[in-house]
Amino acid sequence: MEMITTLFVQFNVYMQSGGALIMYPLFILVFALWYGLGYRYHTLQRGTKKSIRVLIRKFSTGKRTEARGFIDSAVVEGLEIRQQCKDSQMLRKFLDDAFYSYTKALGKYKSLVKTIVIVAPLIGLLGTVIGMIETFDSLASMSLFSQSGGIAGGISQALFTTQLGLVVAVPGLVIGRLLDKKAANMELDLEQITDILCSEGNLNEI
Repeated sequence: MEMITTLFVQFNVYMQSGGALIMYPLFILVFALWYGLGYRYHTLQRGTKKSIRVLIRKFSTGKRTEARGFIDSAVVEGLEIRQQCKDSQMLRKFLDDAFYSYTKALGKYKSLVKTIVIVAPLIGLLGTVIGMIETFDSLASMSLFSQSGGIAGGISQALFTTQLGLVVAVPGLVIGRLLDKKAANMELDLEQITDILCSEGNLNEI
């Protein structure tokens, strides 16, 4: 219990170091950002590095039955739809409808991550502006000279929120871009699955 109290006090001091008005929203954004990134990372597990044609051949011949990831699941569902749909003209429509949920899952929280990456530095900059205004107000009244740290301490506190905003945004930007690229590749995989399953001929000959 004492440890929890100590951690809470340290956390509160940390939040106050940059101004609670700005630090708490940034702290919430940190959780939201990493939740979105974590969800996208978990969702964007392809399941295998094998090509789409190899996957379709293995699942269609029964050499592989267990779906280990996103693309594997799409292949299994696509093969089930192909077996049920005998009309080749309607097959593509059914596959597109089925894969819509997959495409939607690929883009989930993408906008959230991008928004936080843009907003976090701006909130941090707002905190810096507020801190600088308070610093100069104190300087005008000469009260800052009586405080510990003086002008340097006031400016340091003002810049703290900008630093935290960048700490939030930069990893989100880098990891978000990598996940976006992975999602784009998986969208191409879904299109390839549709094209192969809609093509004429026996799947065993792929």
